[in-house]
Amino acid sequence: MSSITYTRVQLIDALCHEYDYLCHDDFDPDVDMSPADYRASLDVLSYDQLVADTDTDDGYTLDEFIANHS
Repeated sequence: MSSITYTRVQLIDALCHEYDYLCHDDFDPDVDMSPADYRASLDVLSYDQLVADTDTDDGYTLDEFIANHS
């Protein structure tokens, strides 16, 4: 559980940063969404869905995820 509350914008920005990092060297336009399409797909998610998309838990916390992708 995070000790800090993050905004939806912070979560979306961090998830987009992670997506860019993961796709940077291996982007396949036939399979992967464009960064703009990925951001748009996040914009419709609830706060809880965004947190779930970070794949964080007690071993890799939301605080660590935000720090790594901000």
